[in-house]
Amino acid sequence: MKIIIDADACPRSVLQICLRVGRKYATPVWTVASFNHNISSDHHITVGNASQEADIKVMNLADQGDIVITQDWGLAAMVIGKGAKCLNPMGRVYRPDQVDFLLEEREIKAKFRRAGGRTKGPAKRKLQDDRRFEQRLEACLQMDKYNEPFE
Repeated sequence: MKIIIDADACPRSVLQICLRVGRKYATPVWTVASFNHNISSDHHITVGNASQEADIKVMNLADQGDIVITQDWGLAAMVIGKGAKCLNPMGRVYRPDQVDFLLEEREIKAKFRRAGGRTKGPAKRKLQDDRRFEQRLEACLQMDKYNEPFE
């Protein structure tokens, strides 16, 4: 099992939490980002700057039982389909029964933006967001340790 981070849009605090929790549970942490980012990690992969290049690399790295950290709903759907667990940087767990809804909402928002509309970005990150993320990541790792289902 490994933790894989889609690091292109990942807050630095989440990256630090993943590295710390990964050490605590002896779980390797892989980071994938375009060459525009300077990330210090034992397992860092730098990809080019082409559209979706980092997502494709994350998807190819992910195996059943891995934990993937991403904000990208499309990537979340693909790694869940491979049997990986998936969290967003706010600590939200992506579940298989939500994938269809997330992809539909993603398409609706993209269509709205293509038509000139504007959608809100993420809210400013707070300390409680980091705490929630760390708790959910640890819960995920602990459940895997005891072979419990993750929901």
